[in-house]
Parts: sequence; C-alpha cells; structure tokens
Amino acid sequence: MKLVILLSTLLTCIIGIESLIVRTARSVELQDGKVYFRQPPRLLKAVTTFDSVNVWSATYYFTVKLPTYAGEPLQKITINQHSGLDDINFDLRDSFAMIGVRKREKEKLKVEITSKPSAKTVTLIFNPPVSPGKTITIALKPTKNPAAEGIYLFGVTAFPAGEQSHGQFLGYGRLHFYRDNS
Repeated sequence: MKLVILLSTLLTCIIGIESLIVRTARSVELQDGKVYFRQPPRLLKAVTTFDSVNVWSATYYFTVKLPTYAGEPLQKITINQHSGLDDINFDLRDSFAMIGVRKREKEKLKVEITSKPSAKTVTLIFNPPVSPGKTITIALKPTKNPAAEGIYLFGVTAFPAGEQSHGQFLGYGRLHFYRDNS
C-alpha cells in the first residue's frame, strides 16, 4: 500500500513538473496581442574575416542562439550600424544565414534580406521561422570594409513569429578595423 501511495505521489510530481516545463516553453502574449519571447535569443559573437580598412572581400558574421525555451520561433532579425565614421553598405546577393556557427555550418536558411541604407539597417526575415533551440549565423558581405579605422558597433534585434511581435535588443556586435601600416 505504501509503495502504491509513493508511486502515485511520484507520478503526480512528474506530471506537475512536465506541465511546468510545457508552460515555460510558451510565449508571452499581452492583451493587446503583442508577442514576446519567453526567453530571448542571445548574440554570441560578431567577427569579420578581414579587419583592415578598405578590404573588398570581407564577411561579417553574427552568431545568435535561440534558447530551447524561447516560447516562439525566430521570424526576423535586424542589424543596425550604430557607430563608426563610415557608413557600411552590404551586397545582399552574397549575404546569407545558416544553422550552426561559422566553419561548422549545417544548412543554409531560406531568408529574405533587405537593406535600408538611409537607416543603416539590414533586415532578415526567415521563411520558415527558426525553431527554438537552434544557433544561427548571419553572414553579411560588405561592398568593402570602411575607409576610416576604428570601432564599428552593430545593434542586433530579434523578433518572434507573429504579426504583432515585439523586438528584443540582443546587444552590439563590435568590429574593429585597423589601418595596415606595413
């Protein structure tokens, strides 16, 4: 009898924990219909393949981790140049996004990439949205590195799926460009 009660109690606890985990995985939706991530993505890294000024063949990589318990898939990312003496323009035809990290990519993602140069912003819309638990890397190809050396900051914002999604600012990707004095 004690064993049956103990097993019944244990099963009740397991079911309670399982429902808590399922509830945790759901997104947050406000009364006005705005959708938020329950656990926002993280900007893990921003790097460039070449850090010298005026280089034509560089690629800027931004790696983002969407947590397992994000609650919603990732629909859109914006990358906005916040600082730096020169405005950087991108060749969107050669830019792309992939599952995985640089040098260990798994698959390219279907993504629509647009740019608004006047706002210094690149927008990536994933179709289909990226599932929670994935790490993605965005590869942006500048037409060339800036002519002015210095630190350039790129703000990264992620949006969950949905028509009324609220963007979550993930932080700044920091790229430093140097003048080659050799």
